[in-house]
Amino acid sequence: MTPHWKKLGLLYRPSSTGRHPKLLTHVANPLPVLLEGDVYRIYYSGRDADNRSSVGAVDINVVTRQVIREHHEPMFEHGNEGSFFADGVSIGNCYEADGVRYMLFMGWQNPADGHWRGDIGRLIVKPDLALELESQVPFMGADATDPISLSYPWVMRRGDGSYDMWYGSTASWNAGNGEMLHTLNYASSADGHHWRRQGLAVPYVIGQAQAFSRPTVIGSVETGFEMWFSYRSGAGESYRIGYARSHDGHAWQLSLGDSGVEVSDDGWDSEMIEYPYVFIHKEQRYMLYNGNGYGKSGFGLAVWEHA
Repeated sequence: MTPHWKKLGLLYRPSSTGRHPKLLTHVANPLPVLLEGDVYRIYYSGRDADNRSSVGAVDINVVTRQVIREHHEPMFEHGNEGSFFADGVSIGNCYEADGVRYMLFMGWQNPADGHWRGDIGRLIVKPDLALELESQVPFMGADATDPISLSYPWVMRRGDGSYDMWYGSTASWNAGNGEMLHTLNYASSADGHHWRRQGLAVPYVIGQAQAFSRPTVIGSVETGFEMWFSYRSGAGESYRIGYARSHDGHAWQLSLGDSGVEVSDDGWDSEMIEYPYVFIHKEQRYMLYNGNGYGKSGFGLAVWEHA
């Protein structure tokens, strides 16, 4: 049997009544932070009536798949008009630097007279797991390397104390087939605060994989690196989850067919699967991911099964 992700089913779907106005629909971009034992606080991006996303959370036992506590108030709300996150907050992952835990996010802007776009912001994760914006200025904004729009950052700390970041960057809103070219780029840092952008990380193929989002990476220099991500082909299909591998975290080989997970025949994740988050709990690989409607149908859990 080929190694693959065994789907354990829908883990959490937002209730249809009694929701906070900022978290009416969607539980996109699930991000787990261990509380104790088998219980994780899973942050997510929920939406209001105007489709602006804020950060919510739910505490779940990932072994029994039991919801322990729903947090009804937002953990962090989108910004005021004119801010770099005025129209939404899409979370990436957490990392520590100088004893402080941070959560990076994509801040959305959707101006009435222009195309939507994003910058990367940084939240401080307090000891009680409350979230606080570090700065009203983007942590990483557009520049010569990323001139249009940035998205979904993932940061990993190496054994030597340095940091890697993989994130989305728009090269063009239309690559000639009606679909954007949004690549996965790479940046490095010695301290987790100051980053050197180095351009394209994962190869793309127009018509096969050209609109990437939300990379999730596990591995090390000793064992090699593995990445899962959302992607669209540009041929009209909705999001799927793809895969790439690298021996050093810099040069990646695209291997879309080896992701180990596909859409289901029916149900909540039968139309699309996206926004994966891979983590290891008690030596077992798990994947949180979204299904139909960009997280509107909830998020599910899968476990890695070896041959």
